[in-house]
This record gives sequence, C-alpha cells and structure tokens, in this order.
Amino acid sequence: MTDVSDLNDPLPQHPFDDDRFHEECGIFGVYSAEGAAALTALGLHALQHRGQEAAGITSFDGRRFHTHRAQGHISGNFDRSDVISQLPGTTAIGHTRYATTGGTGLRNVQPLFAELVSGGFAIAHNGNITNAMTVRKRLVRKGAIFQSTSDTEMIVHLIATSQYRTLLDRLIDALKQVEGRTAWSA
Repeated sequence: MTDVSDLNDPLPQHPFDDDRFHEECGIFGVYSAEGAAALTALGLHALQHRGQEAAGITSFDGRRFHTHRAQGHISGNFDRSDVISQLPGTTAIGHTRYATTGGTGLRNVQPLFAELVSGGFAIAHNGNITNAMTVRKRLVRKGAIFQSTSDTEMIVHLIATSQYRTLLDRLIDALKQVEGRTAWSA
C-alpha cells in the first residue's frame, strides 16, 4: 500500500536534468551479418549524439581485421562507399568519440586493434578507468610502449601481457585489474 505522503515528495532530480548535452561515447557492434561495417555505420549514426569528435569502425572478414578511424561526424566519414568497401566482413565494431580522457587526436580514436600470438582483437570502451594512471605506470615500468593517451589502450596492454591462454581469459584478467565508473547510475 502506498503512503499518500509519498505522493507529495518531489521526484529526485536526475543528474542530467540541467538542459545540457552529456555525451559519453557510443559503441555499436554487428556479428555474423553481411555488410557488418555498413550496418555498424548506421548504428553509429543513430548514436552520433553520444560523441561528435571522431569515430572508427573495425571489421573482421574471417582472416584479417580492417580499420578506418577519422575525426568528425559519422556522416562524411562512413557514408562513402569507398570507405565501407575497405571494411569487409560479417563482424564489425564501431565507436563514436566524446573525449572524457586522453587527447582529441586521431591516435585516441577507437576501436583499437591488437595482434597477439593467438590472433587479433579489436576493442572499444565507453567510460573512465579510475585507476588508469596507476595501472599505466605499472605497465610502462614493465616495458609497455603506449601509442595513445586513451585509457582503452591500457586494456589492450593488460590483455597482451596476461599469462592466461585464451583471449576470453586474458580479457577477464585485464578487466579484474581496472576500476571504472559510469557517468550516472540509479
């Protein structure tokens, strides 16, 4: 039974109720579909409001990974047939960027791709790793060489240096070493 006095209490204010944009990147992926990169571009277009700084798509054709990353909006970068034709495969992941950490340069545009002895993988991440500086310093002391200032690259290094055998176990191991936060939680 509802207490009538509860009905008079004002609703709690959502942290984003200040009439401003709060972009926090957008991620979209397609698995096992013809034209995965084109579908991913459409999905990113729908998420364009989440990040308008830059975007990237990495596709996989069963043998090789293909990546295109660019500054600016999805339209103008991924609405051209010459770009999409260079991203063959039935699997793709895309990211539209709103910089929360790292600089605005092309080197920080995701997805990031890495080749391991056991095969390659692409990763896109949305959020902030709160212990990024501590983990990054530890990785650099071990010899890691970073190409970007994105905290997502740190996850790539953690996966690459994990002692586990399978990619899934390496990913789990890496994620256990990072702490993160989201922009808002209920």
